[in-house]
Amino acid sequence: LDIPVLHDDQHGTAVTIAAALLNACEVCGKSITDIKIVICGAGAAAISSATMLLEIGVGKEQIIMLDSKGVISTHRAELDDSKARFATNTTATTLSQAIEGADAFIGLSKGDILEDSDVKSMSPSPIIFALANPVPEISYQRAKSLRPDAIVATGRSDNPNQINNVLAFPYLFRGALDTLSTTINETMKIAAAKSIASIAQRAVSKEIVEQYGRTFTFGHEYILPKPGDRRLLIEVSSAVARAAMESGVARRSIASFEEYGRTLLS
Repeated sequence: LDIPVLHDDQHGTAVTIAAALLNACEVCGKSITDIKIVICGAGAAAISSATMLLEIGVGKEQIIMLDSKGVISTHRAELDDSKARFATNTTATTLSQAIEGADAFIGLSKGDILEDSDVKSMSPSPIIFALANPVPEISYQRAKSLRPDAIVATGRSDNPNQINNVLAFPYLFRGALDTLSTTINETMKIAAAKSIASIAQRAVSKEIVEQYGRTFTFGHEYILPKPGDRRLLIEVSSAVARAAMESGVARRSIASFEEYGRTLLS
């Protein structure tokens, strides 16, 4: 099709996870190109998220992925093409073996599968994204009690650091549609992820303080902007539109992004 097509549960998830991981690494003083990442789950969201991480600088050798049968390794013969792409040459076969010394855990699987010993075995200042819903792979409260030095995110709105696709997909579509783009490509998704991450690093607006009854400061409990932050509409849509133009998939150009930003709020 020569129109933008996006599967939110795959690509919206991937963009938001990428933004969260960029900021979590910033807070923890880790490098995106050096961290060991365990991805628990190998469905559409997990594969898309892993692919997105490669686009923002993570090396394939940094990722260990697991499906319901255990670690996806080069020693397994029954893998389909999407899983085989992320097969690693490791002797680890279980989640407990894979997560030892890991810097980041990204759960896109099922609830309550992360053991206390797994969390304790991770590296200093671990990053734990437990995104199964409604029951995460480990609860926010449990993970923080085991590792106070951790950055923990879930898919739930009642915990800090909710990884919510609504931070990404409306603005991916807005930027794509306003430029009459023929597709939503990797360049546009990377631009969205970096723009989302950038917004969280700056002071929150007065509207967000009024909406939530408190302020937020970039750090362990605030690595992503809050839904409703008007900067998402202006900055992420603009970043996506600019990326569409620069990557050659836009059929309409935006002459002034300053004026474009004003029209988005009108």
